[in-house]
Amino acid sequence: MTRLALAGGSPSRNIQKNPWPKWPVWGKEEERALIETLNSGVWSYNGPKETEFNKRFAEFTGVRHSICTVNGTVTLQIALEALGIGIGDEVIIPGLTWQATAATVIDVNATPILVDVLEETWCIDPKEIEKAITPRTKAIIPVHLYGAFADMDAIMAIAQQHHLYIIEDCAHKHGGEWRGKKAGSIGHIGSFSFQLSKHLTAGEGGAVTTDDLQLAEKLDALRNCGRRPEGDSLIGADKGIGDYGDDGNFIQSGNLRITEFQAAILVEGLKRLPQQNTTRDANGSYLNELLRDIPGISPLVRDERETKKAYFNFAFRYHSHEFKNLPVFQFRKALEAELGIVVDACYEPLNNCSLYVPHTKPARHRLSGEYWQNIDPKRFSLPVCERLFNKESVCLHHKVLMGTQADMRLIATAIQKIYDHAEELR
Repeated sequence: MTRLALAGGSPSRNIQKNPWPKWPVWGKEEERALIETLNSGVWSYNGPKETEFNKRFAEFTGVRHSICTVNGTVTLQIALEALGIGIGDEVIIPGLTWQATAATVIDVNATPILVDVLEETWCIDPKEIEKAITPRTKAIIPVHLYGAFADMDAIMAIAQQHHLYIIEDCAHKHGGEWRGKKAGSIGHIGSFSFQLSKHLTAGEGGAVTTDDLQLAEKLDALRNCGRRPEGDSLIGADKGIGDYGDDGNFIQSGNLRITEFQAAILVEGLKRLPQQNTTRDANGSYLNELLRDIPGISPLVRDERETKKAYFNFAFRYHSHEFKNLPVFQFRKALEAELGIVVDACYEPLNNCSLYVPHTKPARHRLSGEYWQNIDPKRFSLPVCERLFNKESVCLHHKVLMGTQADMRLIATAIQKIYDHAEELR
């Protein structure tokens, strides 16, 4: 009988002989672009590479304006600031997301309201949004998580009914489409990350997208020390239309800019992204079909309104009762051993997340006794988030989807192997 790798048997994949695709992907194009930038002497902001990327990314996303920033955390913060959200305001966010989604809300002195997610997609539950709305609610930040898309039809309808802003957190969704509209073009502002793990990356970096010219001008100023748009930094901007500041500074802010070297890499990476998304989509769909035949494995639901898929990680739900009650953390370890790749849980729910601990910064966040209580994440109940994290979630890096159909069959075979021999580990 074939033994599991974790029990001393041979792994399903010998990564020395058959390694997984590498990430990040780069080539001579990036090398030439970086040398060109080095020789140009224009290394800082608003250079030709950044201007080119902003134009290309705006066209790719289907919006009028794209503005680069230093990272995907800052994008959320300046989006909130541009919309005038701050003290006394509430912002509804999913309890299952990277901690920055919540941290940026308290960084502008507003209150994050954590709500539960849908088990089928791991994205924010529109019904829970409606329950959480109060007279203080000013915005919703839906997060398109892993391979899924938040229900933007329902969310935009709620926003319209209650006169709320929508900031799309698209850190996982570069190029994904909902009813033919790209992520980042549906809400008032889109927020993107270009951190190393993302499927469009310059190591670090971010961008905000919008169709609103006045918002774009504020966003551009917020990432550039408060200055009004300079040169070609904001294509189509009518300089000075905002009502902040005098003839000098536009708005108080700091240096949140990207470099020309990062922009040079992003220009080339964006050229590859559509084909990479197509490959990941085809492989993800194929792998999900294979997994449906294995008891105890539930692929995330792909909404028929999601017209183009963009995977960040490949995720699915695991049900231990079908695997002889093998706990999910042991399943993940077994799959790591079989595949030679890290297998993670989903993000920690924000009501018990080791990285989202606002009470560790009283000098910054203790604005009042009431506010101090309101930003305590433990006051929120998130049963679906907690169940997914503790018992069901399995996540693989999106680079596995850059391989072949044979690679997808190997992943499914490895999971079937664990299913067949779960008793050995339990």
